[in-house]
Amino acid sequence: KGIRVETPLMPSPWKPDYRAFKNEFEKREVAKNTVLVGHSCGCAFIVRWLGETKQKISKVILVAPWKISYREDGSDKEFYEYPIDKTIRSRVKEMVIFTADNEEEDGKKSAKIFHEALGGKIIELKGRGHYTMNDMKTEEFPELLREICDTK
Repeated sequence: KGIRVETPLMPSPWKPDYRAFKNEFEKREVAKNTVLVGHSCGCAFIVRWLGETKQKISKVILVAPWKISYREDGSDKEFYEYPIDKTIRSRVKEMVIFTADNEEEDGKKSAKIFHEALGGKIIELKGRGHYTMNDMKTEEFPELLREICDTK
């Protein structure tokens, strides 16, 4: 489609660390025409980063967003538990949240938390789970591609 795409491999995504994610992420250029797509904990990172940096961008797409600490030892609280900067709405032209009818309850709650704070469009698809290969059984995600290409 002629769209330049970068997919940074974040350090230890199974044990996310905001500063480590930020160091890796900021090696990339983010501009006013950028579309950021996050998945799971990547959504929490993107929203926090946008709140801290006050960056203006075109669109944010959150796929199976997660915002709830789930480790019994609390080691992930620092990553997930932060106030969402509601002024992000004024700096991001479009916000889209993908969730699924069979997503885990905390995933559904997370999508609601982000939506209440940031608004935008929620797209709930059937049978996609947490939007992993295991849940979806395919690499195809035409709805995401459509949202990226339909950026205003």
